[in-house]
Amino acid sequence: MEVTPCNLWYDGRDMLALSARQARHLHLAAQGLLVPPRGRAKKADVLAAIARMQLLQIDTIHVVARSPYLVLFSRLGDYQPGWLEALLAEGAIFETWAHEACFAPIADYALHRRHVDGRNHWARRQAQRMHDDHREAMDRLLAHVRELGPVKSSDFERNDKGGEKRWWWGWKSEKRWLEALFVLGELMIARRDKFQRVYDLTERVLAAAAPDVDPTVSPSEEEMRRTFIVRAVRALGVTQARWIADYFRLGRRLKDVELDPFVESGDIVRVEVEGWGNPGYMHAAHTELVQSPLRATHSTLLSPFDPVVWDRERATGMFDFDYRIECYVPAEKRQYGYFVLPILRRGALVGRLDAKAHRVDGIFEIKSVYLQPGQRPTEALTRDVAEAIRTCAAWHRTPKVQIRKSDPRPWAKSLRAALAAPSARKRKGADLDEGE
Repeated sequence: MEVTPCNLWYDGRDMLALSARQARHLHLAAQGLLVPPRGRAKKADVLAAIARMQLLQIDTIHVVARSPYLVLFSRLGDYQPGWLEALLAEGAIFETWAHEACFAPIADYALHRRHVDGRNHWARRQAQRMHDDHREAMDRLLAHVRELGPVKSSDFERNDKGGEKRWWWGWKSEKRWLEALFVLGELMIARRDKFQRVYDLTERVLAAAAPDVDPTVSPSEEEMRRTFIVRAVRALGVTQARWIADYFRLGRRLKDVELDPFVESGDIVRVEVEGWGNPGYMHAAHTELVQSPLRATHSTLLSPFDPVVWDRERATGMFDFDYRIECYVPAEKRQYGYFVLPILRRGALVGRLDAKAHRVDGIFEIKSVYLQPGQRPTEALTRDVAEAIRTCAAWHRTPKVQIRKSDPRPWAKSLRAALAAPSARKRKGADLDEGE
């Protein structure tokens, strides 16, 4: 079934109503994951993708590509990862604490600075305690940066016998102090060298890369919160009230009544979503989008830190996909593996796989791949998943794909056969939608 304008209806309260499928498709459209990328990616597309999501979460695990690169690949296809660092060095984006450590558009600097400076922000509280306990040393470090220029934590020798493990992951003192100064706004990340942070004075970074940004201009706490609520709804496409605050980590979950002013102002539209026990909320800008057919044709692998799955309850409620990041779970307690990539196939999350890229050998190893309960390993589904794997492996420059095992067990054989067949990327008539 395709989504057509006649699939929209109004309930007895004149509330716009969406089917469960429309809600999923709207969410993916807002995230840039509904249809495959059109044309070869350009550097400007990286910035546009970050702006569309509002945030790009940072994680350093690299058994496959590091998460921010993989999130962009899922939306852009084959692109140059170096563009991300270039945008940071040019000042088009900056690093901040938001959902977690994230890249964000530099135009949003004042909003994020206000958010981090809030007294209830966990990173701010921790950094302030660090500064209170190590004021003299941190002041000396700041003076060092002011006089001698940008630094990396690797510029300093470890001199504290392993660091205080109760703070900042057991980093050496200088690393913890640099991070605290970054959170407090004294330092910014000027660039990254081989993904290692390079810290410099905030005023120098802004003056060189973003002279139009005035760090002394700041919105009120209320303005920041209101803006982030509206932007979270827009980035999510359609959402329940309880899922909104998590996007920017605004604190406690919102209640429906708290969104009444946003609905009354017309910024947000309250909608009925099939199967949801609570009202849904959609940004007003998406109203026209849902009046047109939304067909999901994109299949790809997602990062464990992709916005689509970073809220476990939302992923379950929207896709019936219970996903937990297991890289931080002890090995003996993992159900699926260390770095498990959700598989998006034409509007549905149909499975997950535990992968490792062996870059020297050119091998993309799939230790295990699991089909979601209720999904049938049809020829079409297998072909789409194989193509998603093939494309991801090629982008990693590890074109030899090895599949160790699968659940169901016979599926591995079918996937290997599909991978051995000629690429289907240009296959005509590939228009089967979710739930074929």
